[in-house]
Amino acid sequence: MTTLAYVLSFTCLILNITLFIRLRPPFSFIFLWLPQLVQHALSPFWVVIGVSAAVLGLLVNAPIAAAAGALGAAIAAVYIWGALRQRADFASAFGADWQGKIPADHQAHMLQRRWSIGLPPTNTPRLEQDIPFWTIPGSERQLLCDVWQPSEQTVRSGMAIVYLHASGWYLFDKDFCTRPFFRQLTAQGHVVMDVAYRLCPEVDIYDMVGDVKRALAWVKTHAADYQVNPEQVVLMGASAGGHLALMAAYTPQHPQFTPPDVGSSDLSVRAVVSYYGPSDLCAVYQHTHQERVLGLPKVQIGLPGAATMKKTMQDAGRLDILLGGHLHEVPAVYELASPVTHVHSGCPPTLLISADLDVVTPTSAMRALHHKLLDCGVTAIHIVFPLTQHGFDLLLPQVSPPAQAALYEVERFLMLVR
Repeated sequence: MTTLAYVLSFTCLILNITLFIRLRPPFSFIFLWLPQLVQHALSPFWVVIGVSAAVLGLLVNAPIAAAAGALGAAIAAVYIWGALRQRADFASAFGADWQGKIPADHQAHMLQRRWSIGLPPTNTPRLEQDIPFWTIPGSERQLLCDVWQPSEQTVRSGMAIVYLHASGWYLFDKDFCTRPFFRQLTAQGHVVMDVAYRLCPEVDIYDMVGDVKRALAWVKTHAADYQVNPEQVVLMGASAGGHLALMAAYTPQHPQFTPPDVGSSDLSVRAVVSYYGPSDLCAVYQHTHQERVLGLPKVQIGLPGAATMKKTMQDAGRLDILLGGHLHEVPAVYELASPVTHVHSGCPPTLLISADLDVVTPTSAMRALHHKLLDCGVTAIHIVFPLTQHGFDLLLPQVSPPAQAALYEVERFLMLVR
């Protein structure tokens, strides 16, 4: 029993200490990013384990084990407290009476607390998978999406959410760790379009934003089919998806980011939500120390085959491939591909969600975007979760305090911008 007390207490303590480590690519990121995400999600359990180890240590007369367990539990508890005390400043954005602006029939299906063990039960949504929304000219290649609709018993909000998955601009696909999130959104009556946009190195940043705008045009064209209001379309994304959401939302008719086939479409959106999406690619380049890949060979845009896919895994996140050069080589392109460059008074209401220890997206750049939006008179809210890492919402949202706290605020923001 003494050995068990020491193992539990020091495991709890050491793993919770990792919450304070600020990662730097590449090596610390590779080895500690996932453990930090696990700590975020399982922090409530570490409180229980730490307290249990401390009690066990006292019972077997192992004071060091007891102290280590208590300290580990305390760190986890402080982390939870810090995550749950973050509040969106809805009063400044929507008025002191903002709570009264949310319809009662929708309030009942929202999260009632910022955190609980398990998300509330919801009616089963209707899911249509692999729906084509665009065919690449001169080929049979189709871009696909999944559409999540509320159940028949759910009161519809009339809102459609175009969601862009996390990717680092190079990896993954739609339906990536988002099902609990989408179930909760459809429980509020929203329709969700989960988009499989093309990735680098098949395309560059211009075509990626173009694919987002094609998805926007498609959902507005099919608004009646899904019982949504084409004036209530929201862009939302995480990580690179959050970056693309901001870019598309802030540049509805920008000639370099708008494909000719949707140039005459209404590409405006009601609002945009970005989960830790890069707002300034110059800052990201420096924050992630991408000068370390100077001189390394680049994959060529559009190369097919297994060899390219293997190279893509190795080069994921490289901005020099995505943007056609390093920061000192093409600084104007880095600025052009940064949402902060395109802020203007006509930008839609924006919700920015940041992780304080983000290894990819510097929080300072997100704050700069928030301040610039406010200076232009745009409704904007920025929430920063302390001691939290990039991707925190994707792992076990059923128990994760920061994931649920962020969802709590997103639900209310969406209803306030309707």
